[in-house]
Amino acid sequence: MKELDLNAAAETDAGYGQLLAVLWRRRLWIISVLLTSLPIAFYLTLKKEPTYISSLQLLVEPNYIDKTRGIESQFTESTVDIDYATQLQLMGSSELMKRAVELLRDDYPNITVGDIRGSLRLAQVLQGKTETKVFQAVYTSNDRIKTQKVLQAIQKVYQDYNLEQQEMRLNKGLAFINQQLPKARKDLEQAEQQLEQFRKSKNLIDPSQQAVAVSQTLNGIEQERRAIRAQYMETQTRYEAVQQKLARSPQNALTSSRLSQSGRYQNLLNEIQRIELALVEQSRIYTEAHPIIQKLIEQRQSVFALLQEETRRVLGQVPTQLVSTGSNLLTEGQLGGVDINLVNELITSQINLVSLQTRDQALIKTEQEIRIQLREFPGLIAQYNRLQPQVAIKQNTLQQLLQARQELSIELARGGFNWQVVEAPLPGFKTGPNMTQDLLLGAVVGLFLGGVAAFVREAMDDGIHSSDDLKNQVALPLLGMIPELPEGKISKPVLNLSLSQSERALPMMELLGWRPFQEALDMIYVNIQLLNPGSEWKSLMVTSALSGEGKSTLALGLALSAARLHRRVLLIDLDMRRPRLHQQLGLSNYEGLSTLLEDDTATPSPVSISPLGSTIDVLTAGPTPIDPVKLLGSKRMKNLMAEFQETYDLVLLDTPPVLGMVDALQAASLCQGVVMVGRLERVTQSQLTQATAILRNLNLIGIIANGVKSSNQNYAYYGSRNSHGAIEQNQPVSDLEVSPQLERQFSNHVKSR
Repeated sequence: MKELDLNAAAETDAGYGQLLAVLWRRRLWIISVLLTSLPIAFYLTLKKEPTYISSLQLLVEPNYIDKTRGIESQFTESTVDIDYATQLQLMGSSELMKRAVELLRDDYPNITVGDIRGSLRLAQVLQGKTETKVFQAVYTSNDRIKTQKVLQAIQKVYQDYNLEQQEMRLNKGLAFINQQLPKARKDLEQAEQQLEQFRKSKNLIDPSQQAVAVSQTLNGIEQERRAIRAQYMETQTRYEAVQQKLARSPQNALTSSRLSQSGRYQNLLNEIQRIELALVEQSRIYTEAHPIIQKLIEQRQSVFALLQEETRRVLGQVPTQLVSTGSNLLTEGQLGGVDINLVNELITSQINLVSLQTRDQALIKTEQEIRIQLREFPGLIAQYNRLQPQVAIKQNTLQQLLQARQELSIELARGGFNWQVVEAPLPGFKTGPNMTQDLLLGAVVGLFLGGVAAFVREAMDDGIHSSDDLKNQVALPLLGMIPELPEGKISKPVLNLSLSQSERALPMMELLGWRPFQEALDMIYVNIQLLNPGSEWKSLMVTSALSGEGKSTLALGLALSAARLHRRVLLIDLDMRRPRLHQQLGLSNYEGLSTLLEDDTATPSPVSISPLGSTIDVLTAGPTPIDPVKLLGSKRMKNLMAEFQETYDLVLLDTPPVLGMVDALQAASLCQGVVMVGRLERVTQSQLTQATAILRNLNLIGIIANGVKSSNQNYAYYGSRNSHGAIEQNQPVSDLEVSPQLERQFSNHVKSR
């Protein structure tokens, strides 16, 4: 079972659904602000003075448009056809506006640069998404004639300024070229010298070609290494196969081969074998102490000493494994012809392995040297690629400078740019005030401010309005949602799933028989069981932060859900201060839990009830005691709980609310799990947080959202109402029938355990 961290802040994700829910919940605030902004917008529109607007359009294109895209444009200042954005900023500069003010001084003595710039809008005309070469100047004023005269003055200023700039540009370009020619010649000589020095110092003509040759050599070495590795693996396999046949190490095999090829060693072995046979024959006749036996033993030892001496002569020294036991010395040198051939093959394979490994190491060293050399080539190639293009660039630059000087000299005599007027300014036409536009703008502002007001009000609201708010407030699993009975579906007041006046209008059995209520509780019960897959819950406490959140009704519903799944259920009313369960079920409260706790000799006598065909046992609270907390913390209460858990499959405790009383906290210590009930639109965020904090050290397993409103009809009606307003249970809806599925799911879950 998972441990819940109630101190961790629940993560919130303000999705579109939550934003729309906030706007809908605070719609009155939005409508109020909107209705306030519209009259204000209407009043301000009536107070506005009329406005007039006029426009001027200029085609910005040079006389030598084709040639400006040629060589000389690279050595002159940017023109309008190259950088329209810069030209647009220049057209609105204070310097040009001052010239326009001087032209307008006679007609409008009080006009200033700020007046013109504040009412002038400059833009580049677009055709679809393509920028054209046409600039538009739009001027707005309260005087229709003034709009025309201001634009006419601006037109003259633009054209005069453009001609001045083009002449200056060409003169500067020609001077720039004459200044750059000596430097271009010197740069070309330096680039050629650097390329020549590089080739001499590196002894290279073209590094790229030499790098290809070195790379091919490296590929050849890699292929040779692969062949050596393949030959090495083949020799290694043959070596291991021969060694397996001999069942000897290479050193032992060489020792056995040398001894087997020694004639004197073989004669001594034969002599020892002869003496051994004689010992065996004489031992049958004589005892070990007989002189004949002793003589044969001495002969064997003498021959064995000669055998050791011969071994030293052949091998140089007697190996340790031969000295340790005499039997090894007698058997080590007895190899046949086939074994000797295998020994020779084993030694040859070992020599070949060493040779191949030596060749591979030599190739590795050569490969490393070539790779080091190859790593130098990228730098050499990069340096060569930098030097060679520099020579070509310098040559091209010098040629372009010479050609541009000739062409610019021709353009000076020909003239510069000549901007053409596409649309001359006319007297302004009236554009405002626009009542419709201003009212729409006021509506947009009103909606925006209304939305801001709605979200501010929402931020100040501490209430919980939806199941998402409930999940985001506490780090607890949402066990399920209990639907609120929609208004208008019955002839009686709306039912809230709490024991309030509105709920008492509907009989308890009618509520428990409402199919969406049943299905929701079935789902909650299965979810609770799935939280503890290792074993079943034997005792659960149902509580809430406040009174009136529906915990008693939900506790009764959970008991019936468990009973429908064939569980023996005991429902105990632990609210001994304000007991209500007996009122809901019409039971007597003369004796109950308080009676059992105050009288140790009393015997529990729960009442069995069978609402809707499911049988549960109910233990009422009993008469109100003087100190309920003392009774709940008594040893008698613990013993009763242990007895109830042994008798029943599930014990459900309906307790008082958490806040304001210690009863729920005391009762929670007696149960395996605690289930919280949160009533939407009733409990606040702070109250819910405070309640979960109080229960944080107990087994708080989840929370149930009560009173969920379903705007998209998630909870359908499973029956219709008769003429008296009662819900008829004999009209199921097949596509929403989930109780049998839940029962099968839970049964499979129990069987798997």
